[in-house]
This record gives sequence, structure tokens and C-alpha cells, in this order.
Amino acid sequence: MTRSDLVARLAERFSQLTQRDTEFAVKTMLDAMSDALARGHRIEIRGFGSFSINRRPPRVGRNPRSGEQVTIPEKLVPHFKPGKALRESVDATVPADTPPGT
Repeated sequence: MTRSDLVARLAERFSQLTQRDTEFAVKTMLDAMSDALARGHRIEIRGFGSFSINRRPPRVGRNPRSGEQVTIPEKLVPHFKPGKALRESVDATVPADTPPGT
């Protein structure tokens, strides 16, 4: 599902909201979440999951073309951990013999 799909679905579900209002609401919510993560806060949405920041320490890698060593600096990356209800919902709806990504 893309951002525009989410906006369309919400506008369809809440007929009292215009497409523009729905788009503004989704943008505002995602911006607030991005800002909170950028400040180092943790976001928890009960029944869905939590977003946090993980630290990747600096390391030494290799340039695949030349084989020369390259230092890779420390990074802060967003991390999502699904909640129990989301995990159970996904597990209950996806057939066990279906390969991932299909």
C-alpha cells in the first residue's frame, strides 16, 4: 500500500472528509512521526507496533570494485517492531505455503 492508496482508502471510508483533508491528515501524521524519530523518541501504536532508532556502529567495509578498505561511519536507522496483534493478524491471513513477497 502506498501513501496515495492510504489517502484514497481513508477518504472512501470517511465520506465527510474531502480528499484534500485526508491527504493533509496523513501528511501531518507521518511528518509528526518522522520528527519524533529524528529527535530520538520512540513511537508506540498499541496493537500495531513500535518505531525506534537503532544505532549502527562504525565499521570497516570493502569497495567491491577495487577491494580496498573503506571506513563506514556510524548511522542511526529507524526500526519497526510489529505488535503481537499485528503479527497474529498477518499470520492468520497468509496461507503457510505461500512464499514471502507474493
